[in-house]
Amino acid sequence: MLSTSGAELDAALVGLGWGDMLTDMPELAVPLVFRLLGETGSHASVLNDVVQQTADRELGATPELPFAGGGWVVWDRSATAPEHPALGGLPLRRVDDGGLLRLADARRALGWWLVGTARAMLTLACQHALDRVQFGRPIASFQAVRHRLAETLVAIEGAEATLSLPGADNFDLTALLAKAAAGKAALTAAKNCQQVIAGIGFTEEHDLHLHVKRALVLDGLLGSSRELTKKAGAGLRARGSVPRLAQL
Repeated sequence: MLSTSGAELDAALVGLGWGDMLTDMPELAVPLVFRLLGETGSHASVLNDVVQQTADRELGATPELPFAGGGWVVWDRSATAPEHPALGGLPLRRVDDGGLLRLADARRALGWWLVGTARAMLTLACQHALDRVQFGRPIASFQAVRHRLAETLVAIEGAEATLSLPGADNFDLTALLAKAAAGKAALTAAKNCQQVIAGIGFTEEHDLHLHVKRALVLDGLLGSSRELTKKAGAGLRARGSVPRLAQL
């Protein structure tokens, strides 16, 4: 896990021109930065910037983020912000109220973060499977282990493909489904990688537990995979038709 997170990483990203990148090339900047946050286990308050950009387009709406627990949260940018272990080490702070926004951009950003987190877990599990020897051979040679790793990779690749859809005609729906797919991929990775890594994965001696906690928290922000899937289904049922989201 990288030691640089929070205010220190915020400052480094500012120095690298994160603000200009987000304005000029969000389609490249958001996947790059948020996927790396997940893969390295770092955190930064850059999601605030994505939400703020959306709020600016929504006539000055207040940029708060809904939390799965029914309250509202913001990312605390202060250098002394406490990191909460129960929230995956993320310095989230509850607020009294928040305005409802069109949060498609933020959902996509969280989706890339979840994909990066899922890839980090898969990397840890693959390395463990190669290193761990049972019955005289690495457990990576066992079919049951390989099936779990393959299922995880398929889920991640599918989520990345969904996140990469342009969605120009159905932007909100595409972002909603992409965030749901990314959340499901991260939860699938957490389940399967925990099974592969086994007992040590439950301990603080191994980095897996940090990524699992992070995945659970990020999945809950802006709607969990289960909640968003239900929301998408209800919307399509009310609409009476399913739009074409990808040209295959």
